[in-house]
Amino acid sequence: MTVTAEREKALLESVPKGLLIDGEWREASSDTTFDVKDPATGEVLASLQDGGSDDAMAAFDAACAAQKDWARTPAKERADILRRAYDMINERAEDFALLMTLEMGKPLAEARGEVTYGNGFLRWFSEEAVRHYGRTVNGPEGTLRMQVNHKPVGPCLLITPWNFPLAMATRKVGPAVAAGCTMVLKAAKLTPLTTQLFAQVMQEAGLPKGVLNVVSGSSASAISGPILEDPRLRKVSFTGSTPVGVKLMQDAAKNVLRTSMELGGNAPLIVFEDADLDAAVEGAFAAKMRNMGEACTAANRFLVHEDVAEEFTKKFVARLEALKPLRGTDPDSTLGPIVDEGARDDIHALVTEAVEAGGEVLTGGDKVEGPGYFYQPTALKVDKDNPILKQEIFGPVAPIVTFSTEEEAIEMANDTEYGLASYIFSKDYTRMYRVSEQIEFGLVGYNAGVISNPAAPFGGVKQSGLGREGGAEGIEEYTTVQYIGIADPYAGK
Repeated sequence: MTVTAEREKALLESVPKGLLIDGEWREASSDTTFDVKDPATGEVLASLQDGGSDDAMAAFDAACAAQKDWARTPAKERADILRRAYDMINERAEDFALLMTLEMGKPLAEARGEVTYGNGFLRWFSEEAVRHYGRTVNGPEGTLRMQVNHKPVGPCLLITPWNFPLAMATRKVGPAVAAGCTMVLKAAKLTPLTTQLFAQVMQEAGLPKGVLNVVSGSSASAISGPILEDPRLRKVSFTGSTPVGVKLMQDAAKNVLRTSMELGGNAPLIVFEDADLDAAVEGAFAAKMRNMGEACTAANRFLVHEDVAEEFTKKFVARLEALKPLRGTDPDSTLGPIVDEGARDDIHALVTEAVEAGGEVLTGGDKVEGPGYFYQPTALKVDKDNPILKQEIFGPVAPIVTFSTEEEAIEMANDTEYGLASYIFSKDYTRMYRVSEQIEFGLVGYNAGVISNPAAPFGGVKQSGLGREGGAEGIEEYTTVQYIGIADPYAGK
């Protein structure tokens, strides 16, 4: 489907530009705005109200005021709201896909995939809302009946990144709504438009006022700072860089807040000598190039057995060279831009440093001239001490390094402070279990380059964060456990 300028303009005009506070779209107290740009052109797409500290506290006051009634709302009602929102997003899937392409840059085909994935969290948690079981058991001594209940944790602060504008919002809002929590949602300033449209849909689906409040702005700290200091806050959930996550955890410690932190990654992709190389190339391509490599789960280090490295590299480079870096609305686009100029400069600096340290550029290796912030799909041949292997690249750059033994591959994979995603390619199932037992990562893909799913627990270890989003575990992050010891009337009889 061809996207016209008129279609883009009409969609952008339909998106709310204000702050959602207590069920109403308002102007910022500062009466200022900030711009959202198209990374494929550098042009301004829209101007939004620039929320600040006063707006954040107004939104948080609304969330606190709504918490008591919302927690008492029957689970089925919460589930019905989520399911209606799911259906409404399905009906407007093309709007959401186009909006993400405009503000974030990913090709429309990928944006449509994110709509399916992100919206899946609403459906999943609509089902989990009514299945959040407690338990009742007899005490070992026979004197007590022990009842365990799950209760909403309370008002939450949710902070989402720019790279998956819909999925990162639904992955946090879905379980919060299902569990009975109210919230303030702070979207990334680079890609807030999708969040604005999502919040509007949640309203239309029947979410009561004050349950979901949205404050976008140019200063993240101005919004999160005062809320984190308020003793009424009970949880903060953040997806983003490890340094920012560490700072948020330090702030959260003052009030002993529940935290969910999905932070940085440095994913190894290991290709063993017995791998199906064609499948490994396709899996590696998906793990690296999804979202232009701008994903915390993106393959960041390609560890390839020396016996198959030449063949794998040749086929993988050919896949990269077939990509077409174009604006995401172009039907021929298979690679979108980097989100902004600064991020593209950071990527190029990593490539330059890798080459200076002895790395060899196999393809790409430079910025794409012209409008927007495109970067060439790049493959590098490096030694295992190259500095690029220590960095999260967050772009379409694949460093390839060889290994000789399984033990060496495991050692290289674990040589990072991060522990989010990892990938193993081998025909040997016993090797899959053996290696996954020894590598220090929260997610393992076996002969698969894309493994994220709303029904699966997503999260990492070490400096990649704590807590899990999605799966049966996802709703647990938004609840507290209460135990009631009940005297057994039949004890001793």
